[in-house]
Amino acid sequence: MIGDKSPASKKGTFGNYWSLIKSLQTSLLLFTGIAGYTSAQCPVGESSQIIGLSISLFLAIAGSTVLNMVWDRDIDSKMQRTAQRPLVNGALRVDHALVFGLLISVLGLVIAYWLDPLYALVVGGGLFIDVVIYTMWLKRRTPWSIVWGGISGGMPILAGRVLAVGHIDGLGVLFLLSVLLWIPTHILTFNIKNFGDYRRAGIPTFADRYGFMTTRWIIALSSVGATLAIAMGLYSLGLSWGYLKLLAILSVGLLALAAFIVLRPSEKHDFYLFKYASLYMVGAMSIISFSSF
Repeated sequence: MIGDKSPASKKGTFGNYWSLIKSLQTSLLLFTGIAGYTSAQCPVGESSQIIGLSISLFLAIAGSTVLNMVWDRDIDSKMQRTAQRPLVNGALRVDHALVFGLLISVLGLVIAYWLDPLYALVVGGGLFIDVVIYTMWLKRRTPWSIVWGGISGGMPILAGRVLAVGHIDGLGVLFLLSVLLWIPTHILTFNIKNFGDYRRAGIPTFADRYGFMTTRWIIALSSVGATLAIAMGLYSLGLSWGYLKLLAILSVGLLALAAFIVLRPSEKHDFYLFKYASLYMVGAMSIISFSSF
């Protein structure tokens, strides 16, 4: 329609497809994968391999996100914050998005297999858990689906570590665990903030099932677990005290905010923790990555 100034028309085709991959979320998970790789290999010496890792992980993570958006489009139509997504407002055709999601997922897995079969298996496992087990099977049935979502979220850092060392080791599993424990801090605060949206869409959440205070305790305890797991991982890498002190500063911030949402619960503190959780993960992954140089 000539003169259409809707959000969809302003984005254009590329912008609408780009919004399907949730670029910030995809970038954060990709960064954890790079950190997992650099925990064992200097990226300068293996530039071709880390480029392949970045491309394959980006495509696989983005592909799983697109497929999730296709499957969840009915949910998105009921939630205020997602009602203008391109598969809801008609900016993109569902069949086109499905083909796009499948295409980039398969391409990511093919590149991953070319790099290393075991690495491809971990990447493919993460994609399967995220799309099939978490999104298609459990998300609409139980709030505990976030455990599986957390496992899929931890697969990129494990995959990066696997590509670097050639096998699944204890440190890679520990890094996966750290992301798994971090996920509730990020997701459950978001659930609380958008409680009404999730209820309207019929998505079970911890806040709805167990109450806000219990959910905040779960967030606080998972924050403690995440900081401990990451600290153990970085200590196992033999990093200098300078890096460990920097991690300690980041961890104190996360734990302080986690304590605040329990001791002084408020929407403001929930929001602060939600935002800081991402900064904490970026900071921790940056420490791992820069320490490899």
